[in-house]
Amino acid sequence: MIPDLPRTPSFRLDGKRALVTGASSGIGQACAAALAGAGAHVVCAARGLDRLNATVAALQARGGSAEAMALDQADLDALKSALDGQVFDVVVNSAGTAHPATALETTPKDFDRVMGLNLRSAYFLSTWTADAMQSQNITGSIIHISSQMGHVGGAGRTVYCASKFGLEGMIKAMAIEWGELGIRINAVAPTFIRTPLTAKTFDNPEAMEWINSKIKLTRTGEVGDIMGAVLYLATGASSLVTGTSLLVDGGWTAG
Repeated sequence: MIPDLPRTPSFRLDGKRALVTGASSGIGQACAAALAGAGAHVVCAARGLDRLNATVAALQARGGSAEAMALDQADLDALKSALDGQVFDVVVNSAGTAHPATALETTPKDFDRVMGLNLRSAYFLSTWTADAMQSQNITGSIIHISSQMGHVGGAGRTVYCASKFGLEGMIKAMAIEWGELGIRINAVAPTFIRTPLTAKTFDNPEAMEWINSKIKLTRTGEVGDIMGAVLYLATGASSLVTGTSLLVDGGWTAG
């Protein structure tokens, strides 16, 4: 008798609407490409409209469905207005910032800027999009680009670590609250990925010596390393996954 074998869940997103913030470059742009490539209509959000339009044009040239949304995510009034009337099946929050400085060097202004984008805006992006999902009975997926620095400490990255540890805790609590709604929320936590945001770090030999000593797979990351992780969490392939953090760190946090 031939067994009735189970089938691999689909990694497709046909007919789904996705929002990707920070989509004009780097990790966010790669996430938009991954979701569009899987069939989703992707709303690409970021502050810089010129680069955003270029991203959308590139996605469309590949046969993807995409549109641009000019958005300063740290401005909660602007965020609330942009999301008004919008419903998404998938939300990927890739907007973020860093402030490489020691704790003693960090000013209240520095602290507020990092926390405002990395945690405060992430909190309300999550609640407002989840509320819209709930109103339409959508079993959606919310994905935050966190960091390995939400799992370990790092000298000169104190406020960044604080924002990412806070993000990781927020995700766990929201997963508990929203589980019965079928709304999943998770994080992808990369190591150092080569992007325009990290260019200064990659050009610093001392910093790279420290980074390379920590990564067990002996290489830093490229944006392509994040795309599969995000696609997995966006699709039904991860339908039993919520409240967790998928580390894409080359073994940094293994010990």
